[in-house]
Amino acid sequence: MELALIGLGKMGLNMAKRLTKGGHRVIGYARTKETVDGAVKEGVEGAYSLEEAVGNLTSSPKAVWVMVPAGATTTETIQKVAALLKPGDIIIDGGNSNYKDTIKHAEMLEAMGIDFVDCGTSGGIWGLTEGYSLMIGGKEEVTRKLSPIFETLAPGKELGWGRVGPHGAGHYVKMVHNGIEYGMMQAFAEGFGILKNKKEFGLDLAQVSHIWQHGSVVRSWLLDLAANALDEDTELKDIKPWVADSGEGRWTVFESIDLDVPAPVITLALQMRFASRDEENYPARMLAALRNQFGGHAIKKAE
Repeated sequence: MELALIGLGKMGLNMAKRLTKGGHRVIGYARTKETVDGAVKEGVEGAYSLEEAVGNLTSSPKAVWVMVPAGATTTETIQKVAALLKPGDIIIDGGNSNYKDTIKHAEMLEAMGIDFVDCGTSGGIWGLTEGYSLMIGGKEEVTRKLSPIFETLAPGKELGWGRVGPHGAGHYVKMVHNGIEYGMMQAFAEGFGILKNKKEFGLDLAQVSHIWQHGSVVRSWLLDLAANALDEDTELKDIKPWVADSGEGRWTVFESIDLDVPAPVITLALQMRFASRDEENYPARMLAALRNQFGGHAIKKAE
C-alpha cells in the first residue's frame, strides 16, 4: 500500500521507516525542510507541502496518516488534508487526540464523504524494532482496507493491533492505556526510591532490576526500561526530577470522575507528576509553617 504520513517527529519517522522496510510506499511531510530532508536520508520519500504529499499518492482511495500534536494542530491539519481529498479517501489520526475531539473530527469528515480512523498508537521510540500497539476506532470495512498498514506496524500480523470500536474508541482505549502507564511508572519509581534509601543494605539497584526481570510477578517492558536507565547511572544524578504529562492521564482521571469509577492510583500518579514540577513547593512550606505554629516544631530555613 501507499500513504502520506503527515508529521515526522521521532515516532512518525520511525513508523515511516518501518512501513517502508515492510514494502509500503510512504510519502512523508513535515513543516520544516530540514526535517523532510532528514527523513529522505532515512529512505522515506519526501514532500515539502501538504499538497505535494497528497498529490503524489496514486492509489484510490488515498490514505493520509496524521501524526502531529493533539489539539488545535491536529484539527487544523485534518481540515487542510480533507480539503485535498475526495469522497471515499481516508484520514487516520495516529496521535494522542482527546476522544471527544476525535468524534467531532469523524462527524466533520463524514459530512464530506471522507472515511476516518482513529488509531491510538503505543510503542514510542522502540516501535521501529519492536512494533507498535495499535488501538483502532472506526468502521470495520475501513479498518479492513488499511489492515496491511496495521499488520506492518504491529509486532506481528495478528499481534498487537485491532479495531476496538466505533470512532473515538481507539483514542479512548489509548487514553486509559496511558493512565495505567502512569500508575505503573509511579509504582516502580516509589519502589526503587524505598530501596535506595535503605542505606545500611547498600543495595545495587541495577542488580535488583535485573533479578526482577526473570520470573518476577512485576517483570515488564517498563521494568526493562528501568534496568536500562539504572545500568547507565544508578544514581540518576544527571536527571532533573521534573516529569511532564502529555494529557492522557488527566483525561483518564476526568473520565473516572464522570463515570463514578474510583481510580486512586492513576489520580495520585498524575498528582505526583504535578508535584515534581513545583520547585517552590508552597504547600510544603505552608505545612511546615503550620506545624511550627501549633506545635513549635523546628523549621528549616531556605538557603
